[in-house]
Amino acid sequence: MALKKRALLLPVIATSVACTPFITAPCALADDYSDLLDILQLKGSLTKHEHDTLLAKHLSRTASASHAAPARAVQRPVRIASATTAERHSVHTARTVNSGYEAGIRFDPGTPDEASERAEMAASRAEASARSAQEAMLSTKDALNSNSIVRVDKYVPGKGLTFKAGPIDINFSGFVNGFYTYNSPAGGKPVAGGVSTGSSGFDSSSVRNGLLPAGFILKLSTTQSGIDMSAVLGMYPGVDNAKNGAFNANTGGSPVGLGTAGIDMRQVYVTVGTKEIGTFKFGRDLALFGSDAILNDATLLSVGSTGSNSAPGNTSLGRIGVGYVYADWIPQISYTSPKYHGLQGSLGVFQPLDEFNYAGDDASGRALSASSTQHSSPMVQGKGTYDFTIGGVQTRIWASFLLQRQQALTSPDLEAGSHRSAMVEAGEIGTKITYKGFQGVAYYYRGSGLGTTALFFDGIADNGRKRASEGYYVQAMYNFTKKFKLVGSYGVSNLYQAPGENSPLLVRRNQSEVGAAFYSLTDWLNLVAEYTHTESAAHGPNKESDNSASGGVILLF
Repeated sequence: MALKKRALLLPVIATSVACTPFITAPCALADDYSDLLDILQLKGSLTKHEHDTLLAKHLSRTASASHAAPARAVQRPVRIASATTAERHSVHTARTVNSGYEAGIRFDPGTPDEASERAEMAASRAEASARSAQEAMLSTKDALNSNSIVRVDKYVPGKGLTFKAGPIDINFSGFVNGFYTYNSPAGGKPVAGGVSTGSSGFDSSSVRNGLLPAGFILKLSTTQSGIDMSAVLGMYPGVDNAKNGAFNANTGGSPVGLGTAGIDMRQVYVTVGTKEIGTFKFGRDLALFGSDAILNDATLLSVGSTGSNSAPGNTSLGRIGVGYVYADWIPQISYTSPKYHGLQGSLGVFQPLDEFNYAGDDASGRALSASSTQHSSPMVQGKGTYDFTIGGVQTRIWASFLLQRQQALTSPDLEAGSHRSAMVEAGEIGTKITYKGFQGVAYYYRGSGLGTTALFFDGIADNGRKRASEGYYVQAMYNFTKKFKLVGSYGVSNLYQAPGENSPLLVRRNQSEVGAAFYSLTDWLNLVAEYTHTESAAHGPNKESDNSASGGVILLF
């Protein structure tokens, strides 16, 4: 015990010697004690009240010492980390008595105190927690990339919902609409192949679909072995009763009790390709010829010409037959190239369609048009598009062609077994211009044997000769606000008689004027109000016209 006390007295003697006026070595200043108090408070060893009390006492003693004794040289640090509490008190008392002021205290950095141990333990726990959080984050990231996790992409209005199930993207999109339409015939006499209801003599009301039925489209996409591929199924049901007929779900409806709506499977196809090579399509989808004409038609989202409004089918006519020939959904094998500086091309072979006598019979009961159901070669269609922007004006120009041989034509004027055939040819060109809130569309087509309203409707006369046809439409749309826009359009479809033909009842001209207002109530829901005037004229004196007003909604998601 005596040895221990002597060991403790050595630092005290050293302190006394170090702080004599004859020693000039640097020592700790008296305010080291206040620094220590600050450190202990920061570490949590002292409360604020304890800190303030000790600091006030220290300052009081320091002030008293400064008046009672002259300035002294400072002392070297005293190592007291291994002393007991009583021994530390003895050293502190000796230093106070011998030096005349309360000496500064320093900790031995090699011997951690209780607060340091707590700090080290807290740091260790924080490090372990951070390591655990990082491991959890990596585990979560691996789980999200797992094929067993289904994720949802950010929703973009009009682009549908996209789910990612491992390497497969599942997109579900569609639209639903409903309109009240009032059609008022303006009179006239029937026109064979006309689209006006003017000669019906009765006003009609309907709750119906517009040019679009409802649509639910499912698309599955993935990449395997570097090849992009997709499968698409598009179901297009209507709201009105279906009726069996040549046009299937597009036949005029049957507004009779116990009826059911029609289901129209328009799209069933797969695509295969790469960004460098292009895309191949196999299955049923919208054809190339006439596709841009209908997709840019504003009546696609409304009603347009009503067709059979008293017994509505899956769709109205829109501007079909009054500005362009319906592109149709046709089985095909087609190819679309990659886009190069805005240029893109498509080419394909398609299921050949029959020549159809849509106009019916004349007054004597003879067919006005020839028919054909024999096809040894496919229909061929091709299209090119060019997209560019100049000075803020976005422009698209497109052009396409169609070829199909109609074989073994039949009609009362053609001898049985004559094997009469005709090569159908058609071409089109159009442009769409967008500048700020304005959008304009201009379109023109011409065909030989193409017919009018739909592909190969009344394209060939009963004498086996091809009829020429042409048509166009112009459209202007302006967005007054982000939600409100007005549209106006005018279109014409002409069908000319074949050489040597005299069919006064046959339609010569279908035309319409359309005005519509659209208001986007939400990203999904659009309100629509529309007025349409439709006229049909025959090669003889017959004419008819009608007016219709429609209002409703279309929801797109």
